[in-house]
Amino acid sequence: MRWCHHLPRASWVSGLGRAPQPPDERFPFLIHWSWPFKGEHPLGPPRAFVRHHGSSADSAPTSGKTEKLFGGISATEAIRQHRRNLAEWFSRLPREERQFGPTFALDTVHVDPVIRESTPDELLRPSAELSLEHQPPPAGLPPLALSQLFDPDACGRPVQTVVLYGKVGTGKSTLVRKMVLDWCFGRLPAFKLLIPFSCEDLSSLGPAPTSLCQLVAQRYTALKKVLPLMAATGSRMLFVLHGLERLNLDFRLAGTGLCSDPEEPEAPAAIVVNLLRKYMLPEASILVTTRPSAIGRIPSKYVGRYGEICGFSDTNLQKLYFQIRLNQPDCGNASWGAGVSATPAQRDNLVQMLSRNLEGHHQIAAACFLPSYCWLVCATLHFLHAPTPAGQTLTSIYTSFLRLNFSGETLDSTHPSNLSLMAYAARTMGKLAYEGVSSRKTYFSEEDVRGCLEAGIKTEEEFQLLHVFRRDALRFFLAPCVEPGHPGTFVFTVPAMQEYLAALYIVLGLHKTTLQRVGKEVAELVGRVGEDVSLVLGIVAKLLPLRVLPLLFNLLKVVPRVYGRVVSKSREAVAQAIMLEMFREEDYYNDDVLDQMGASILGVEGPRRHPDEPPEDEVFELFPIFMGGLLSAHNRAVLAQLGCPIKNLDAVENAQAIKKKLGKLGRQVLPPSELLDHLFFHYEFQNQRFSAEVLSSLRQLNLAGVRMTPLKCTVVAAVLGSGRHALDEVNLASCQLDPAGLRTLMPVFLRARKLGLQLNSLGPEACRDLRDLLLHDQCQITTLRLSNNPLTAAGVALLVEGLAGNTSLTHLSLLHTGLGDEGLELLAAQLDRNRQLQELNVAYNGAGDTAALALAKAAREHPSLELLHLYFNELSSEGRRVLRDLGSATEGGARVVASLTEGAAVSEYWSVILGEVQRNLHSWDRARVRRHLELLLRDLEDSRGATLNPWRKAQLLRVEGEVRALLEQLGGPRS
Repeated sequence: MRWCHHLPRASWVSGLGRAPQPPDERFPFLIHWSWPFKGEHPLGPPRAFVRHHGSSADSAPTSGKTEKLFGGISATEAIRQHRRNLAEWFSRLPREERQFGPTFALDTVHVDPVIRESTPDELLRPSAELSLEHQPPPAGLPPLALSQLFDPDACGRPVQTVVLYGKVGTGKSTLVRKMVLDWCFGRLPAFKLLIPFSCEDLSSLGPAPTSLCQLVAQRYTALKKVLPLMAATGSRMLFVLHGLERLNLDFRLAGTGLCSDPEEPEAPAAIVVNLLRKYMLPEASILVTTRPSAIGRIPSKYVGRYGEICGFSDTNLQKLYFQIRLNQPDCGNASWGAGVSATPAQRDNLVQMLSRNLEGHHQIAAACFLPSYCWLVCATLHFLHAPTPAGQTLTSIYTSFLRLNFSGETLDSTHPSNLSLMAYAARTMGKLAYEGVSSRKTYFSEEDVRGCLEAGIKTEEEFQLLHVFRRDALRFFLAPCVEPGHPGTFVFTVPAMQEYLAALYIVLGLHKTTLQRVGKEVAELVGRVGEDVSLVLGIVAKLLPLRVLPLLFNLLKVVPRVYGRVVSKSREAVAQAIMLEMFREEDYYNDDVLDQMGASILGVEGPRRHPDEPPEDEVFELFPIFMGGLLSAHNRAVLAQLGCPIKNLDAVENAQAIKKKLGKLGRQVLPPSELLDHLFFHYEFQNQRFSAEVLSSLRQLNLAGVRMTPLKCTVVAAVLGSGRHALDEVNLASCQLDPAGLRTLMPVFLRARKLGLQLNSLGPEACRDLRDLLLHDQCQITTLRLSNNPLTAAGVALLVEGLAGNTSLTHLSLLHTGLGDEGLELLAAQLDRNRQLQELNVAYNGAGDTAALALAKAAREHPSLELLHLYFNELSSEGRRVLRDLGSATEGGARVVASLTEGAAVSEYWSVILGEVQRNLHSWDRARVRRHLELLLRDLEDSRGATLNPWRKAQLLRVEGEVRALLEQLGGPRS
């Protein structure tokens, strides 16, 4: 899953066109739209609007001209009501867009894709079948703005019919939606009436006769009063026909007769044909959107202008889109209710890193040529860096992405099979993706692509369907490779899409061996024939001595059962493949998949890899995770809407096979990053019972060194928070945790016996959550390690409240937590409120003699405390001597460890002290540690000079050598 190179540390050169932006500027780029309700909805004041790259706004309409045109106040009010109804419906956002915040709306900020005017000659010119590159616009044909679509052509002739075409994902639906909202808010003054039609809706009516007036009245009730005046509006009325590929049009007079009466009942397709012929309402303007394969359904003589929607062919448009999308100050408070959101600096950093990757790595720029993939990049970044809404998974983002682009889309409406476009893509692109995963490659030659597309094609109809797919959707999935060293190859538009499609190919059961394909047909045939023949021979055998034949034919009934076993074995093989991919040892020490995705999108800081260096092995760790995610109930429901149903029985049997393999292989100890990937697999699967059974053997959760983002905290809490068995140890050292992460992980902490939170920069605010954890009635923590966190005395004041009411904690480490004298004195005063503590470590806290001695005396009087660590504090020689004498006293009480020596002997805890120094050598203040080690070295030398016992001298010399070795690492003196 590699989509980036190492980028140099260079300053970001902004190309974002810094236009002023109101606080709620948003833009959803991928929305399918349908029809408004018949009721009337009020329309508030239009929102402030900023349009980038071409605006359709000219001037505000005048109500006087409208009244004159429509003949009265009632007609004018009907138009206003129509505007309100359209604005209400077209402003609605799908659930996938609402995740970006409550003020996210399409009518605020919009980045227009590039629209290039084309000619009929270009459309008729044959193109290379696998030519995926976007051709630059010819000289002399500048891009078109929306406001220029109906301008006179180059010869001065008026343009009444405009056809906009573009491949899947170029933004046709959003462009139409935005144009409708422009008219609703008075930003298209050239048209006094706009009537949008969805060709998908018209095609659902079939051949049932209806009139144009009936179509308008049924969908737009407010326009009933102005229907008789439609013919009088002339070119100031605009019909929008969206998705013409859904209609099968016949412009032959023998197929579709002429009709000029809007009230004459005709088939919906016939009405569209006569509108485009300019035989019905000849002066009306018409805007048509379609996929490239359906352009030829309208004869060119009826079209005034062709415009190709080219997406974001300019990198600056991509940067502008990302800046608008990601710079949303209130998106963090929209859906999660946790009061946690990214700061402006964090959002700016995301935009800058993404912009640098766009500039330095052209493959992501090639992907974001399609606005739909810009949406996917933003949705993925939002998933990775913002608090995650309940139930949202990475697989659901990709499934929703495909639903937004392919929902209801058929490959060819003229073909009787009515085949789903997504189902066709899963069969062809899924095969290519799976073969790439199996052979561990991401670059594909033209022969590879052609082999997967043309596999099994035998008839002319199948070739026609393939031609449609190539023109309309192939560029959506594949992009030309622009990386050096791979000329003439193709890659999946985003790396994770290859793994998603490969997983989809498997769970849909499209990958079959030769034995499975032939065996299924033979088993069904033999099973049917065997039953009939056995029945006949059973009757004949009663009359003739042929009793052995029924026995032979009864054996035929076993064939379907044998085939069923073969299928189940294939499912076990699939599960085995998942396990092997998930637990590959060569991937054990790379980053977790979530960090890999973030680096793929944002780039990796550092020097570029030299072209002569051997390439890194391709990693496909998302492939098994996507397989688990696709088996979840939510994703199966969405895939069914796309024409890719996964049978419940298949899902259950696959899940059982996976659980069986996970139960065997999942008990091994995994490195932290791989363990997180394992938990992420369960999170994507979204089945708590499944996860609880598989993870019942997990006793140690070691995620040390994994950067615990809000998403990763949510993953761990969702998977492990509901388990019943206790966790012997939870190690989250050096995970960049914050108080919000602690709150998210609270259910996991309640299951832990040992909890390690070292090196996490936790401050006093986090101690409030730790206090609540210790006071929880289900808390079973016995060991709590908080070393190397800036808790300070204010944090300890909260912790002692938790200690007072806790009954399970026995070992507490507050090493290097910035307590100072105040913190140790507070512990000394409150220590007697806890009756179970056995070991307390407050070393390296900058405390002086008085505070250390007070705590040591309180520890000696504590009923259960056995060991107190006080070394590396700011103790004088006299203070260390007093503490050493106090700790070595023979009467009961806690042992006090303040030095490497105990009198003239080596302390039995010397290895503990030096071990702490060795572990924290690179994170502690080197000068301060060197000073403390020199003091300890002096104590060792004094003790060696004060004893005559050769055994003790040898021990002291050995420890001195260890201290000198540490000093040498710190750059201190050798002797």
